[in-house]
Amino acid sequence: MPLHRSTNPPPAVRRWRCLRLLLCAVGLLAVLLFALLAVVLRDSPDAAPTPTTQHHPDGPPWRHGQADARFVLTFYADLECPFCKAYYPSLKTWIDQQSDVSLQWHHLPLAVHEPAASELARLAECAGEIGGHGAFFDAVGWLYQHTRSGGQGLPEGLRYPGLTPVLQRCLDSERPQLIVRDQAEQGAHGGITATPSLHLEDRQTERSLFLQGPVEGDALLSAMDLLMGDVPDAAPARAAGLSAIDDGDMPR
Repeated sequence: MPLHRSTNPPPAVRRWRCLRLLLCAVGLLAVLLFALLAVVLRDSPDAAPTPTTQHHPDGPPWRHGQADARFVLTFYADLECPFCKAYYPSLKTWIDQQSDVSLQWHHLPLAVHEPAASELARLAECAGEIGGHGAFFDAVGWLYQHTRSGGQGLPEGLRYPGLTPVLQRCLDSERPQLIVRDQAEQGAHGGITATPSLHLEDRQTERSLFLQGPVEGDALLSAMDLLMGDVPDAAPARAAGLSAIDDGDMPR
């Protein structure tokens, strides 16, 4: 009678196969549970903010115009200042017409316009933090267009159109207030106590000057010529026909 080899594996082999199948099943279940947990954490309202809520790498200070422009015009402004509100559109238009001048923003909320001035400044900061330079200046334009000025703030019930949950989380944090406060203190330490004020810097000659009031384009061009020429740093403001005005908002 012929001999036949048994097709049943030994018990030790059967146990090993069962253990291997069990380990595979456990591993697959762990992967599925990890994927489910990741989805739950992502959709949870208490989840960590997305990268878009982090401080924008390009600012502040926020800039409008060419990053490598020879001249930098820093605008010390209060978002509740009525003279800043009237001056800002023409200043921004003038910057757009220049090939070698960029506009840089510097918060200077005046005590007489608080708390509305700092509230609007924080909103603009958060818009910039989320969307960058363009978003910041878009917010500034909208705020100047809609604020009642003089410390009255926005009309009752009017909401900023870009007030998303991400922007609201930024407003609820301390970051924008710290930035606004720091810039205001820098301005005060530099002796700038009125809005609007301007600081014009020539990066090539490393000369600069402060200008007070809503300075017109022709006077700004004259100041640029003075910074490019061989003149003392103290002379340009008088030579351009610019006058200093007392503290507070500055009409011209």
